[in-house]
Amino acid sequence: MLEERENKEPEMNPFQKNESKETLFSPVSTEEVPPQPPSPPKKPPPKICGSNYPLSIAFIVVNEFCERFSYYGMKAVLTLYFLYFLHWNEDTSTSVYHAFSSLCYFTPVLGAAIADSWLGKFKTVIYLSLVYVFGHVIKSLGALPILGGHMVHTVLSLIGLSLIALGTGGIKPCVAAFGGDQFEEKHAEERTRYFSVFYLSINAGSLISTFITPMLRGDVKCFGEDCYALAFGVPGLLMVIALVVFAMGSKIYKKPPPEGNIVTQVIKCVWFAISNRFKNRSRNIPKRQHWLDWAAEKYPKQLIMDVKALTRVLFLYIPVPMFWALLDQQGSRWTLQATKMNGNLGFIVLQPDQMQVLNPFLVLIFIPLFDVVIYRLVSKCGINFTSLRKMAVGMILACLAFGVAALVEMKINEMALLKSGPQEIFLRVLNLADDEVKVTVLGNENNTLLLESIKSFQKMPHYSKLHLNTRSQDFHFHLKYHNSSINNAHFVEEKSWYTLIIREDRENISSMMVKDEESKTVNGMTSLRYPAVHCKTEDKNFLLNLGLLDIGSTYLFVIANAPMSMKSVLQAAWLLTVAFGNIIVLIVAQFSGLVQWAEFVLFSCLLLVVCLIFSIMGYYYVPLKPENIQETSDKHIPHVHGNMINLETKKTKL
Repeated sequence: MLEERENKEPEMNPFQKNESKETLFSPVSTEEVPPQPPSPPKKPPPKICGSNYPLSIAFIVVNEFCERFSYYGMKAVLTLYFLYFLHWNEDTSTSVYHAFSSLCYFTPVLGAAIADSWLGKFKTVIYLSLVYVFGHVIKSLGALPILGGHMVHTVLSLIGLSLIALGTGGIKPCVAAFGGDQFEEKHAEERTRYFSVFYLSINAGSLISTFITPMLRGDVKCFGEDCYALAFGVPGLLMVIALVVFAMGSKIYKKPPPEGNIVTQVIKCVWFAISNRFKNRSRNIPKRQHWLDWAAEKYPKQLIMDVKALTRVLFLYIPVPMFWALLDQQGSRWTLQATKMNGNLGFIVLQPDQMQVLNPFLVLIFIPLFDVVIYRLVSKCGINFTSLRKMAVGMILACLAFGVAALVEMKINEMALLKSGPQEIFLRVLNLADDEVKVTVLGNENNTLLLESIKSFQKMPHYSKLHLNTRSQDFHFHLKYHNSSINNAHFVEEKSWYTLIIREDRENISSMMVKDEESKTVNGMTSLRYPAVHCKTEDKNFLLNLGLLDIGSTYLFVIANAPMSMKSVLQAAWLLTVAFGNIIVLIVAQFSGLVQWAEFVLFSCLLLVVCLIFSIMGYYYVPLKPENIQETSDKHIPHVHGNMINLETKKTKL
């Protein structure tokens, strides 16, 4: 009917212009209309130094660098802030850290919807950047010790992090795409290079910020403590700069209007196909080759074809969140592990939260190394190293990395100080005499508790566990030195650490008992440098240079009066895999109840299983070409006329 109408109407219209097939009527007027002056040619956008690169991308790249500096710099010190400023335990700190990370990768879907359906990319970036800055301000205020108590700090921190997650996630899908909009279609090669520079700016911002902000936290003191307010405030200032720079290019940007959100269209198409299939589940209705073909009554064939190809790729995304669950623990579990280790590399002392700098540093090195050298060599060897195979190898390497982390954690536990229980003490003997001393420790009933020969200045004397009869008692020490023997008694209490110091006094020896202090990690520092400490003896006052001391270790200084760290949909889905990966870490950290090394082993094994599943999925995955989809669609999708569908077959007529 519609085709017949289009054929008949031109005969009824005497005013139709022959030169146009789209215009059915032309205006008729008795007055002469003066000719309109030709519109002036559109001024081309300014370029960078006469090249094909629009000047506007410079503002976008600088904006991205500052925003990534802001995000990663703030996030680098976040776990230690939870642990040492808010005084949360390690599991809670890890859970909140990954809850925040997950939220940062859920909000891009919201940002894309706002940009494509309502405000456009430019306004979305501007408005959500303001939210971003406001979140940084609140977060920095929550790190001021003088502003309220623990509850105020906690509330301000959570509000600030929520706003930051909305801001960073909301602008994430907009900035890169907005930069691509600045190029003309004929400059596709320049656009590709722009994206390379754009992602280089991301890693550069991450590299610099994760190195600097831990220094601001640990090396600068605010109110006598680590300066978390400064460590959060500087990234906030960088976000202000990012907003200002982006706004400065407003007059030279190309600002495409909102064109509708493709993610929304895909979701509606999938939902209609499912619901339509459910409504037409009668046996009398012929089946269709693909379940998405049930959307043909409402949605165009091209969209259905694209969604078919999309679902095949999204199926491969299912195992990916487990990889992100491991990768994102660099800022949580691995940072907490680094607090128990010595960050002294000889030429620099790394803070625990500075170890995250290795990620962007290695990315900047390995990407060109693999693209230019390794992959080309592999290709010349005749090996088809596809993207899916690269991903599988990456998962295997991540499994091995967490296996190494588990071994490191077990070694840390071995070296850590043992905990003394009820009616127990730990005792070590330090011999400062010129020769060997034989030490015998006797209990209340003259039973021998310890018998050991201690050499003079024996290196790293070990602790021995001794059991008490009561919560406190006297231990009797029999010391034999050369041809002389002495007996001493010293009082000890349960759950304590002691050092018995033996010293020579002319020809005889004497002993004194020293109670050791329990050592703990302090404010995320693996080591502290003490340039000079005031010391006092019976006959002299002096300064002692202690140098670099490891937190978590026990030191005993003997003074002898001498000195000694579909692309938009696929992109949205990819970001969601990061979000779900962080949720996995949150669940395991909060509910597993495993010791740390066992948790590392668990993640390593889970990713290994997922890697095997992914490899099987990738082996059977065959990329679907558009022409193949077109052929099958033409064969199997019934003809649609308006809202009615022709369900005729050779055998059945409905």
